Parts: sequence; C-alpha cells; structure tokens
Amino acid sequence: MSRIHTAIVTLKEIVNSAIESPRCTIDALKLLPSIAQGLQYGRTGNFPPPPDRPADAPPEANPLLEYFNAHTEGPGLWKWLHYFDIYHRHLQKFVGREVHVLEVGIYSGGSLGMWREYFGKGCHIYGMDIEPACMAYKAEGIDVFIGDQSDRDYWKRFREMVPRVDVLIDDGGHDPEQQRITLEEMLPHIQPGGVYLCEDIGSKANRFGGYVSGLACNMNAAKKTVEVFDAQTIPSGFQASVRSVTQYPFVTVIEKLENNPGLFTSHKHGTEWQPY
Repeated sequence: MSRIHTAIVTLKEIVNSAIESPRCTIDALKLLPSIAQGLQYGRTGNFPPPPDRPADAPPEANPLLEYFNAHTEGPGLWKWLHYFDIYHRHLQKFVGREVHVLEVGIYSGGSLGMWREYFGKGCHIYGMDIEPACMAYKAEGIDVFIGDQSDRDYWKRFREMVPRVDVLIDDGGHDPEQQRITLEEMLPHIQPGGVYLCEDIGSKANRFGGYVSGLACNMNAAKKTVEVFDAQTIPSGFQASVRSVTQYPFVTVIEKLENNPGLFTSHKHGTEWQPY
C-alpha cells in the first residue's frame, strides 16, 4: 500500500467515525488533518528500536507477572505479557490500601483472583460479565454482576449498587462502542485519584483508539488571561478531573486527579529578557 493510499484510507476512517458521532463539531473536523498526519507518521516514520535488554540483567520485580507465571492450574488467566508492566506502573499505589476494583469481562475467572492477591486484604473486587455462568466466580471479597456493558441503563443501576470505584479495568467485549459507553458512563464515577484502564484496543477497536485520541486533545485546551509577569488559565472540566491520558500498545490508561488543580499558572523568574 502506498503512502498516499494509506493517508487516504486513514482520513476516510477518521471522517466516517466523526460523521457517525453525535459529538461531531467544527473544532473536531479542524483537527482531522493533524490527526491524519500523526497517524501517517506513526505508520511510515523511522523509529530506531532501543537496545536489547542485557542477558545478565536481573528481572524487574513485578508481583502481577510473578503471579501469572506461577498460575498453571485453576481458573483461566489470559493476558498479553507487556500488560503487566502497565498494570504495576499505574496500580501499585493502591497495594495494601482499601481499594474498590471493577473488572469488566470475567471470562474464565483467573484475573479476579490475581487482583485480589495483588491489592491485598483491603481490596474489594467487582467482576462484571454478560455471561450468567460467571456467577460461579463469586467469592469472599469478590462480587459478580451480570450485565451488558453497552447498556447505559445497566450502568446507572450498577452505580447505585456500587457507589465507589477506584480502579476500572475494561477487559470486556473489546468492541469500540462497548468501550466508549463504558468509559463515558464510568469515568465520572471513578474516585479522585482513581485509574481507568482499557485493554485490547486492537485493529477491531481502532475507532475507540481514535475516540481516545480526540478525548486526549482536551488536555491541551487553554483560555489564557495574560498579565505582565505570568499567564493564567482556568482548567476545563476535563482538565480539573483528569490527570493524564496515556496510550500503550493495545491499552489506554486514564488517571484522575486526587485534588482540584486550581488555576494553571505560568510564572516568569529572572530579570534579563530578550526584546522579542
């Protein structure tokens, strides 16, 4: 496929996604050329790989990966290996604390026990799946809910039943619309300082990846009130709630702020400045 054809296909995907969305705006359409350029560069640019890890380098400690490697019997547990570094990087701050964890998508139940072991006795795990057979995985400290993650009415009932969620891991149907609805219904419900993590954003779910890229653009919105020696801007509702939107291969992580950031302020220090 030529670069021109790749760019055309990419732009067509983005336009179709935008047109189908009720949130399509003039501002969003203005971003399309830049989004297409970024996609094209990511697909065709030159990205030299880092050096291989030295053969004698000691493995980095990761209790989740250790649990996975030791789990050879019992309820099925299926994960991409690079996920474990992502999990531990964003979730280790909850270890040993009271934490309420929702995993969407139970499948064969193995990950529920992994989270319970990882976070410790202070955690409460909520598993959600569309398959009624998953009720078999209910256990001490693990509640199981049967529901459809694409059903907004179900999410409303779930929020009433589970008033606190600190961590949400979406490993459900992997359909972009399911992922979008889950994010929109639950991100505001996640506690300050909490973490949303969506897995398996692969080729089938590229529309959700595009949605997340558009969502992340809101991190850079700014309306400045400029003064002589500083600049200030009032955070948008999104900026006042969300600390970061991080994308990894097949995974998106959104971290929420623990405290209100107040004004974003830029200060000047020093006495010598160029005249321009």
